[in-house]
Amino acid sequence: MKLQLTHTRLLVSNFKDTFLFYRDLLRFDVDWGDENSGYAEFNTGYVKLGLFKMELMAEVVPRVVQPSYVANQDRIALIFAVDNVDEVYQQVKDHGATVVTSPVDRPDWGIRTAHFRDPDGNLIEIYSNLGILN
Repeated sequence: MKLQLTHTRLLVSNFKDTFLFYRDLLRFDVDWGDENSGYAEFNTGYVKLGLFKMELMAEVVPRVVQPSYVANQDRIALIFAVDNVDEVYQQVKDHGATVVTSPVDRPDWGIRTAHFRDPDGNLIEIYSNLGILN
């Protein structure tokens, strides 16, 4: 059996603001849903980004008690390639997103990165290649 990744789905508590963030600020095309639908899909290229109201998913998958350290660690990070990290970072910052790290070159990784959070607290990394050949 071969599995194919088709979606990354964020289970969010603040659906409307998170939907608007990905549609209006990050400018992903909406393939399905709107800010009131409770579920939406965005076209990000090869893998779709889905948003789903946390409480609707909880109706399908029962809640499991997690160790206390789980709540203090990010469980997912969305990673997006961009042409210009500084330009996208400034747009996100100007729109009031929660900034985690400012743009920084990471020569050991061969990329420039910045990090921020969407309205529901999900961690997002943007990066561009530094053009360093190993």
